[in-house]
Amino acid sequence: MEENRLELIGINKTFTAVKALDTADFFLKRGEVHGLLGINGAGKSTLIKIISGIYSKDSGEILMDGKPVVIKNAQDAIALGISTVYQDPQMIDSFTGYENIYLGMENESKSDISPISRKKMRDEAKKLLEQYPLDIDLEKPVSLLSAIEREIIALLRAIARKCDILILDEPTSILTEKEKQILFDCIRELKGKGVSIIYITHHLDEVSTICDSYTIFRNGKTVASENVIGGKVDVNHIAELMIGEKLSRFYPEKNASPADEAFSCEGISLSEKLNDIGFSARKGEILGIFGLVGSGIDELSKIMYGAMDYSEGSLKIAGEFVKLKNTESAIEHGIYLVPGNRKTEGQIGNLSIAENITLAKLSRVLDKLGLVKRSEEQKLSGELINTLSIATPDGYKKVQELSGGNQQKVVIGKGLFSQAKVYVFCEPTVGVDVGAKSGIYEIMRGLAKDSAVIILSSDPEEVLGNADRIIVLNQGRITLQCADKETTLKQMLVKATSNQ
Repeated sequence: MEENRLELIGINKTFTAVKALDTADFFLKRGEVHGLLGINGAGKSTLIKIISGIYSKDSGEILMDGKPVVIKNAQDAIALGISTVYQDPQMIDSFTGYENIYLGMENESKSDISPISRKKMRDEAKKLLEQYPLDIDLEKPVSLLSAIEREIIALLRAIARKCDILILDEPTSILTEKEKQILFDCIRELKGKGVSIIYITHHLDEVSTICDSYTIFRNGKTVASENVIGGKVDVNHIAELMIGEKLSRFYPEKNASPADEAFSCEGISLSEKLNDIGFSARKGEILGIFGLVGSGIDELSKIMYGAMDYSEGSLKIAGEFVKLKNTESAIEHGIYLVPGNRKTEGQIGNLSIAENITLAKLSRVLDKLGLVKRSEEQKLSGELINTLSIATPDGYKKVQELSGGNQQKVVIGKGLFSQAKVYVFCEPTVGVDVGAKSGIYEIMRGLAKDSAVIILSSDPEEVLGNADRIIVLNQGRITLQCADKETTLKQMLVKATSNQ
């Protein structure tokens, strides 16, 4: 039998009254890519933090190459050849690529002028690139690098520590399709050199693309560990194991009954980003706009919300021309955007759930003196917490302490609190697990009963599964506009990628 490089047997970890891991098992073979799957809160993050030395286990056994090991801190993990690349790699933007690779590992050959030998770091970085031929300029400051280049820097930093086990936490969350393929090629290169890789993802299609096997966690327990046979997996089977119940349907039933036009764009253009965009959204339906990263969907969402100006064209709300001066103006006109980057654009992490939700329309909770009525804030936000099934003991919990899916529900809650007539969702389920996705889709379909709902997403299945009408953007132009039944995933992808 093939020897396991890493074994975790009967691992337990409790935080106060919450049992994060309950006699969990995990086995990683030599030179394999092993998917670690589960909804938010299933125990994945706790497990990798125990492997990485961030947390200590309460009980259980960890073995490497068949021998028991002790991992009390990050230094122990590094000494054992374990490196982790987290979802948002932390770097110093003003430092070059090679300086970030060796950050914390600076050599001892110091000159009188410089505290570290940059020449030696450059030489070592060049040797790394000879082993892993990647197209990247390590002399550039990280601030000038693309998302995939930053991901490569993070990988090279891990490799520079001479790792035998590499943990990748949601590595493709901000990458384009082309960049994903570059990353996958790099992973295959590492695998070929004998590195064992733990691959954490919410994108189940990536399991068949890059993983040899996968383990599923639910409620802190290991519920399944299976091999990927012939490069194929049963996505519904995995989703059901993650949730713990049969999925009658992942996407809500479409029951559109479109009424009057609620919102429209006419001839919207923006420098080199958008060209002659025109469409309408009606109350009672979901309009889906699909485009890959860089297609213009992000800019279009911001224009619809008054967060970005446009050079030509016009907007209409309920048939009347409007000029949205800013986001406040959009909210006053009944438009609300759930942005693509919830952490930087949709929430204030160190404020409570209640404070975040009511920010969208503070006038609803202010007294005559302009002060927030806390009791009213808690009452109204509490109603939305229940409606959206946000997992929290109360509205006082800080948003940054919630899972990704629950953070997204808080941002949606802000929209509901604003009492909008038009809801715009940009990349609504990025970084959200399969269970929370299904819940968010139900919310969007519910909103469509009384409002117009517009989804802009780089996930074609998400658009086709939810939308009643579909638009495809390619390089800032509309290349397809039709009813959902008149198109396929293949046609959508062709229209999104073919040259104009």
